[in-house]
Amino acid sequence: MAITIKEVSDKQGLKQFVRFPNELYAGNRYYVPQIESMEIDTLSPKKNRAFEVCEGKYWLAIDDNGKVVGRIAGIINHQYNKKVGQRICRFGWIDFIESQEVVSALMDAVEEYARTKCMDVIEGPVGFLEFDISGVLVEGFDQIPTAYGKYNHPYYEPLILKEGFVKETDFVEYRITVPDNIDRYVKFAEMVAQRNELHEGEYRNKRELLKKYVDGIFSVLNSCYSKLHGFSELSPAQCEDLKNQFISNLNLDFISVIVDKNDKVVGFGITLPSLSLALQKAKGHMFPFGFIHILRALRKNDTIDALLIAILEEYQDKGVNAMIISKIGQGMHKNGIKYVESTRELEDNHNVQNLWGRFEHHLHKRARIYIKHI
Repeated sequence: MAITIKEVSDKQGLKQFVRFPNELYAGNRYYVPQIESMEIDTLSPKKNRAFEVCEGKYWLAIDDNGKVVGRIAGIINHQYNKKVGQRICRFGWIDFIESQEVVSALMDAVEEYARTKCMDVIEGPVGFLEFDISGVLVEGFDQIPTAYGKYNHPYYEPLILKEGFVKETDFVEYRITVPDNIDRYVKFAEMVAQRNELHEGEYRNKRELLKKYVDGIFSVLNSCYSKLHGFSELSPAQCEDLKNQFISNLNLDFISVIVDKNDKVVGFGITLPSLSLALQKAKGHMFPFGFIHILRALRKNDTIDALLIAILEEYQDKGVNAMIISKIGQGMHKNGIKYVESTRELEDNHNVQNLWGRFEHHLHKRARIYIKHI
């Protein structure tokens, strides 16, 4: 099979790039398609503020019949490279048929790009920023991913390893059962609040939440995530993008913002109703009916995804996590939530994983990032 690598250079090519996995996984019960218009915005320099600190190229693999059989993105996050003192080229948005020839052609395109940019290392799959989907699924092929994860066939890892890549780190995902009674967590949270002069932020609606606390939330996020693999500090414009991306989906019952006596944010937790099944029904499109499935999932659900949680270092190990769990836990009981999906956490991020230690939980998905020195 002759493989041609074609760089994406126009809107039509970008649409092909975005739609390829939907074609590859058509009929797969575990695959969750992303909304195509949102994916196009993410990949467009004029729409995504990540391009303030990043650059990238995209390629399609075409077989001798003119059919798309693979895709890949090459990304350089200059801010992150400066932070860690390394010259890293990322690869992401990788999908392909079961063919070593296709994988070799895709990886060769990224490697050539990396060399022209004087990079020393290739790693991935990762995106522009920490909040883009990362990793190749290596465990949990019989599980539906969250809207912030990704499904792939089991053949991905062996074909990538044959290109000279090795494991760099893993993301793990837990499914947590919501306990029937959270009274002891509520009581403990009250003790923690009194002892540390903390309280839940006061806001009556999403607009007030954003006006009073959004800057503090992003400040805590930048501080707490700064040591995590792949994270570079979010600029005000990037924060604005994230705010716009998630604001319409927020339910105040599933959010906790912990503040001190001066109303300064010291920790927060943000969870969202699971959108995985709704996205499957939407089939990659908001219109004409996709948005209806998403609205229904936001209003009635038995599962939530734990999207973000962060606590300032000086307040860690003081029980502040109990305050967050207490607030969101009460919201879960009020709304009939039975399960929590942890979303992807770095395998060595024990501070977050310890949150689930006292609940019934099990690790059911694992995704991997690879690295290669060139």
